[in-house]
Amino acid sequence: MKSLESFIERAIFAGRWLLAPLYVGLLLALVPVIYRFFHAFWHMVTHMTESTTSEVTLQVLELLDTVLLGNLIIIVLFAGYENFVSKIAVAEDAKDRPHWMGFVDYSGLKIKLIGSLVAISVIELLKDFMKEGTFDANREGWRIGIHMTFVVSGVLFALMDMMADKHKSQR
Repeated sequence: MKSLESFIERAIFAGRWLLAPLYVGLLLALVPVIYRFFHAFWHMVTHMTESTTSEVTLQVLELLDTVLLGNLIIIVLFAGYENFVSKIAVAEDAKDRPHWMGFVDYSGLKIKLIGSLVAISVIELLKDFMKEGTFDANREGWRIGIHMTFVVSGVLFALMDMMADKHKSQR
């Protein structure tokens, strides 16, 4: 019976490697993000002379939005892989290893994710408010509501983490 239990535990532990292809997929998801960034950048540069300052600002916000999405992918990729699959050994002694790599646990990952989502959401709202033309109050109301849901969720996640850390330190 003990050998069956040992086999099952080894199989479950090895099962974490089933996540590895998903992280490779996330890495590959950066390719269209990179394409989108440079496509938008090229459009901005080639239309600079006929663009207003407001239009350039909107285009730069689009670039920022794309960079934040790329950062979000990297955060999930690094932290998820290190927390759930395996340590990234090639990065152990790398001089340019991100300082948070290897230290972001699942709780920290949630906070970083919600922070990135709030940043992306606020940029989308800013872009909407800067656009000239018709203003759809119903649509913007929903977008503000969704943004506030992200903000409140982030605050609640942070409070739950603080409470959990406080509870751990009292033991």
